Amino acid sequence: MNGRMSGQVGLIVGVANHRSLSWAIAQAVAAEGARVVLTYQARFEDHVRELAATLPGDPLVLPCDVQNDDEMAAVFARIGDECGGLDFLVHGVAYAERADITGGFLHTSREGFRTALDVSVYSLIALARGAQPLMAARGGGSIVTLSFLGADRVFPNYNVMGVAKAALESTVRYLASDLGPQQIRVNAISAGPVKTLAAAGIGGFSSILGVVREKAPLRRAIEAAEVGSTGAFLLSDAGRGITGEVILVDAGYHVLGM
Repeated sequence: MNGRMSGQVGLIVGVANHRSLSWAIAQAVAAEGARVVLTYQARFEDHVRELAATLPGDPLVLPCDVQNDDEMAAVFARIGDECGGLDFLVHGVAYAERADITGGFLHTSREGFRTALDVSVYSLIALARGAQPLMAARGGGSIVTLSFLGADRVFPNYNVMGVAKAALESTVRYLASDLGPQQIRVNAISAGPVKTLAAAGIGGFSSILGVVREKAPLRRAIEAAEVGSTGAFLLSDAGRGITGEVILVDAGYHVLGM
């Protein structure tokens, strides 16, 4: 398939099902001609393999637990062997224990805080480190992660995940500085509320979605496909001058004071 990303190879981490924002980006880049490598956590294997079968370009599907360094290393070794390099990486992984989201933030457990930051933030550093030599072999690359406005503002029942997203956005800036001399760009998309598996764990999510639909300048919530299109832009050469940024795709909700 011809397209602006024809001949490129990208690793997409964080697809759980058809509602995942990572999946929306996977569809968008595949439509632009990229070959996609999808990873799965064990319990999502069947879902991810079914989705992969709908993509063109013979996608690789590999196991990857971002808390397991050996599994991450195996993913990059396989990409190096089969593809010879890597052009882009999508990091769409986030997790916090339910008790640390539904309870008051004051009562966040030490272990819950560690888990949220490890899975949601450190995994980006680890994956970027694994991707770096494969991207350098191509003369550069692009990394995109997924954030939310809860990094900057308090949302009910978001709690420790908001702190994790704030750390994630800071990580984007530091990685952009570290990797920029090798022409590797690092950006985040801060997406408005979308009905994903992760969103299902946020108490009162429907109310948040309703407020956005009522108040956002566009008077609607966003669609996952809009995140996919923005991801494809940032990952392609069209976004080659952008790094260290957090791009908000939220129907304009973030501009409001009330």
